[in-house]
Amino acid sequence: MERTREIIKVSIRGIVINILLVIFKAIVGLAANAISVVLDAVNNLSDALSSLITIIGTKLAGKAPDKNHPYGHGRIEYLTSLVIALIVLAAGVTSMKESVEKIIEPVHAEFTVITLIVIIAGIITKFFMGRYFIAMGKKLNSGSLSASGTDASFDAIITTATLVSALFSMIADINIEGWLGAAISVFILKAGLEILRETINSIIGVRIDQELSVNVKMLVNKHPKVLGCYDLLLHSYGPEENMGSVHVEVADEMTAKEIDEMTRTIALDVYKTYGVMLTIGIYASNTDNEFALEMKSKIVELIKNQGNVLGMHGFYVDEIKNIVVFDLIFDFEEKDPARACDSIRNKISPYYPDYQFYINIDRDFSD
Repeated sequence: MERTREIIKVSIRGIVINILLVIFKAIVGLAANAISVVLDAVNNLSDALSSLITIIGTKLAGKAPDKNHPYGHGRIEYLTSLVIALIVLAAGVTSMKESVEKIIEPVHAEFTVITLIVIIAGIITKFFMGRYFIAMGKKLNSGSLSASGTDASFDAIITTATLVSALFSMIADINIEGWLGAAISVFILKAGLEILRETINSIIGVRIDQELSVNVKMLVNKHPKVLGCYDLLLHSYGPEENMGSVHVEVADEMTAKEIDEMTRTIALDVYKTYGVMLTIGIYASNTDNEFALEMKSKIVELIKNQGNVLGMHGFYVDEIKNIVVFDLIFDFEEKDPARACDSIRNKISPYYPDYQFYINIDRDFSD
């Protein structure tokens, strides 16, 4: 898969660059007895490890579906990001411990011009590396690459703090290494927590991306026989594996053959355009029934000021059974939608006493 190959290439570049930074910073830091430079080298080593984990996770995520995992292995990428977050947090805790010790018992550092050159080179390298990884993460939809890019961007800030420490030591003979090391640790911990939060959100499941949701619905609505598109639900089985369902409203006189042809066409168009596998359900609409259309208009008027109701769809009147069914979309602020439905039903029923109203509860799952 091209995406997998690209992620691995980017990660290998990251490993090579980070290993070189580790070597130079460790040599300079140990020679100068500079804890901030050594901690920076340790942080770069964790970055290299993160890139290695990204490669392993991407390879595993790219495995073909099997009997036990029919949806593929794409969610392994989320676990990869989780491991990277834990590595970053571990590095932050370790560096904080070392920094506190240096605050309690300061050690004199001997910075040189060579030290400054290595530090400045590290800042420039990490700045551009962060931008590169974040850009490739967005392009390839890789949370692991984006996490590594965020970490590298923080590293540029952290290394700048190391440069400040070196300048203070060389110009004013003031040792602020321990304090800057503690500040560095806070940045590392912050980055780790942010990566952890984003990864956990992906594992739990988040709202469908607004742009994707709107575009999929627009494509579905382009079909000439679709009267409306509703209830789009997408489930992610990896960054590039989206499956879900949607309901479309059609005229009630359509035949099974026409509906079959329409749904197959829509599903194929959506998959080709956005890589989303959709199952399509049907709402029948009373397109040529004046009584049903008048009733729908009346009910829309009655509920338009109802709190936390965002919309209505799937409206259908069965005049033989005297049944009316429709869906109401409730905002997540509504804590008791069932009671709200009872209230709406009681408001509607006096106008149509001969009919039973069945209201399905929908939530605001997508834009």
